[in-house]
Amino acid sequence: MTPPALSPAPLPRHLAIVLLLSVACLFAANHVAARLAFDDGTGLLLAIMARSGLALLVLGTLLVLKRRPLTLPAGSWPWQLGVGLLITLQSLFLYSAVARLPVAVALLLMNTFPILLALLTWALGGARPTLRATLIMAVILVGLVVVLDVPTWLADPAQMGDDWVSGVAFGIGAAAVFSCALWITDRRLARVSNTLRTFLTMGVVLLSMLVAGVAGLVPGGLALPATASGWSGLTALALLYGIGFSMLFVSLPRLNMARNAPVMNIEPVASLVLGYLVLGQMLGPTQLLGGAIVLGGIVVLGLSRRA
Repeated sequence: MTPPALSPAPLPRHLAIVLLLSVACLFAANHVAARLAFDDGTGLLLAIMARSGLALLVLGTLLVLKRRPLTLPAGSWPWQLGVGLLITLQSLFLYSAVARLPVAVALLLMNTFPILLALLTWALGGARPTLRATLIMAVILVGLVVVLDVPTWLADPAQMGDDWVSGVAFGIGAAAVFSCALWITDRRLARVSNTLRTFLTMGVVLLSMLVAGVAGLVPGGLALPATASGWSGLTALALLYGIGFSMLFVSLPRLNMARNAPVMNIEPVASLVLGYLVLGQMLGPTQLLGGAIVLGGIVVLGLSRRA
């Protein structure tokens, strides 16, 4: 009898944390590069195709090396397709938010998905959020009101710019559809390997972008960058995401994510620094305070679920 394969030994925690910090910074840089590309006229669909195409190549290579079959358990295909379409929407919404808002604000909105997931789980018959979790979520919402500078917008909507409301809506929409995708993944696709599930998801995203582009569903969605700056941003967003994606998936079995996942919440902070250095984006002191409240609340909420 062939002995069962041994699980790889976890990395020392300090190495796992350094690796996760690196991945989070790569993902943050990917969004800053995306904004650089969008500001130069790059189409939204083209940017998502570049990112998902490279991720699909990485995952396909991993599947070949591991000799994994491309088969799903009976009854899983509709759920897998649903997750793929939800992640397609999440990609569209998040990049639309990045194109309209400071990158750090867009990512803070996206990172509120744990709140929406907890509420969705409760609404669909799952565990009710504890009083502690509810208080933390309330604090996060207060922080969002501060970072979005809602009082200023209510007093003078024109001061926030034409894209502010739509950008915020896209950011919240990205968090909402992502929470739905996570709920389906956890309850309906738990038996599917992580690599195969993500490969099929990226395949649906890429195919959806191609169909939307050919059909002209998003005006200018396949527009090419106008200058070398835009081409640099487009190339960088694909490479940065591909490198971060590869690092995360190759190392995932050794990272002890149940304990170390909250480290990934450094992404909005990294995007704030990179957004300032590359794009000249800067939040006001009050917004920075609000961002710190949101980020701190998300980290505490994540840690409390792993205690």
